[in-house]
Amino acid sequence: MSSGSSGGPGGNPELRDFLRARRARLSPEDTGLPPGAGVRRVPGLRREEVARLAGVSVDYYVRLERGRNLNVSDSVLDAVARALRLDSTESAHLRALARPRPSRRRATPEPPQRVRPSLRLMLDRLDDVPVMILGRRTDVLAANRLARVLFTDFDALPARERNMARYLFLAPGARTRLPDWERSARDTVAALHLYTGRHRDDPALPALIGDLSLHSDEFRRWWAHHEVATCTHGTARFHHPLVGGLTLSNESFTPTDDPDLRLHLLTAEAGSPDRQALDLLAGWTAAPAERPAHPDLRDASRPRETPRDR
Repeated sequence: MSSGSSGGPGGNPELRDFLRARRARLSPEDTGLPPGAGVRRVPGLRREEVARLAGVSVDYYVRLERGRNLNVSDSVLDAVARALRLDSTESAHLRALARPRPSRRRATPEPPQRVRPSLRLMLDRLDDVPVMILGRRTDVLAANRLARVLFTDFDALPARERNMARYLFLAPGARTRLPDWERSARDTVAALHLYTGRHRDDPALPALIGDLSLHSDEFRRWWAHHEVATCTHGTARFHHPLVGGLTLSNESFTPTDDPDLRLHLLTAEAGSPDRQALDLLAGWTAAPAERPAHPDLRDASRPRETPRDR
């Protein structure tokens, strides 16, 4: 079988580490295999056990895990995915990692991502809910005013720092602003891993991963777990200095013409305390001419105690 450039001496480290991490989380008992003889030096399944479950030779699986077998068939990848109990997102990630990498001397930078004017107009018109558009490497490509107030003013940051992963792991106030910071941070790491499968030749990715690994012990530890995930919906808790705590529903969409864009809308049920807090935040941070005449909005520069904080 022929191989691409990642099948050389260095192999395919992302594929190797992903398969090792997936092996490590399973025991023989999880898969219906007998425990096997001898002392296990590492947790999880052995390579020969994965090969047995997938119906391939041990040598074939070893070469696959080392990135030496990059023209592997879809049927074999499906068998490995079943053996390792991968979910649909993990299976798609495995396929992306195992595909041949085109041979070329150097990585070509990804073209800049652009947000269509119609999408930007939609963000500006949705002024009563926070809306953000994230792109490759979790870059923050666009955010409406309420999203900037809820997180941080990404537009005021240097272009290199307009990135959700950098915000979560490196911004001083992120952990205070997000009570469920660990969950959000781990989900972002999982999204970055998913991105590596689709864009293994993106030269900007190693710089981002390197910076985060250098400055964050948590990022370095969670990156080694090789979890992958796609956010579609859920809840997000915030603690804002102006309105206190609020819990919002997060709905995430991908435009059909650009799978590397994610549109995030944060909403709250009409009439709920969270909706009232969001409305208060929107009014408090509006331009002076747009602020409603309300006694609680007399001084937007001074944080006030709210009933939600008492």
